[in-house]
Amino acid sequence: MFKTARSRFQTWITAGAGTIAALFVAGLMGAFGALPAHVPPRLPADAAIDAGRWRVKPVRAYVSRAKVYGVPLKPGQKALVLEADMTNRTAQSDKAYFNVFTPDGLALPDGLPMVALTRDSTLTPELHPGMTERMAYVWPLAGDTAVPASLNFGVTAEIFKPRDNLYGMPGWFNPYRLGTVTLPVAELPVTDWPANGS
Repeated sequence: MFKTARSRFQTWITAGAGTIAALFVAGLMGAFGALPAHVPPRLPADAAIDAGRWRVKPVRAYVSRAKVYGVPLKPGQKALVLEADMTNRTAQSDKAYFNVFTPDGLALPDGLPMVALTRDSTLTPELHPGMTERMAYVWPLAGDTAVPASLNFGVTAEIFKPRDNLYGMPGWFNPYRLGTVTLPVAELPVTDWPANGS
């Protein structure tokens, strides 16, 4: 009888402790879940930004309703264009720059942009180490897409690893959103379309 009562008491104590521990863990998880998500910082729109393998400096953003820098548009489309000075910070020529900039809040029918040199309209060129080039990111949009007067562009960076976990080779990995740069967006009249866009 005494052993039965004692075992019941131990069972209640154990169950109570387990319940308290579960409630404590659930409370902690709820508290951490309620914390605000990390918001990437605002980046300067008038200064160079180190984004992993690239150093970038946004120059201007605008909307074009005609072919720009050799990128043709389908009937009824327009293009959002971001021009930026880009420097390859690595030791070899590279063109892994398509994801560096992403406009926020717009439906992008083609996903990745076309990217061209502004000086001669060469599409998707390799950028050589240490050489700064002005590049145009061109995103085709539906003609009726509302583009705000100022737009946030996410900037993606990568992390250099001397040895990756799979092959033990050096490279750039783990893309992440470094921050956001905000630029005014102009709608260029026909006479102001870039000369290389014809």
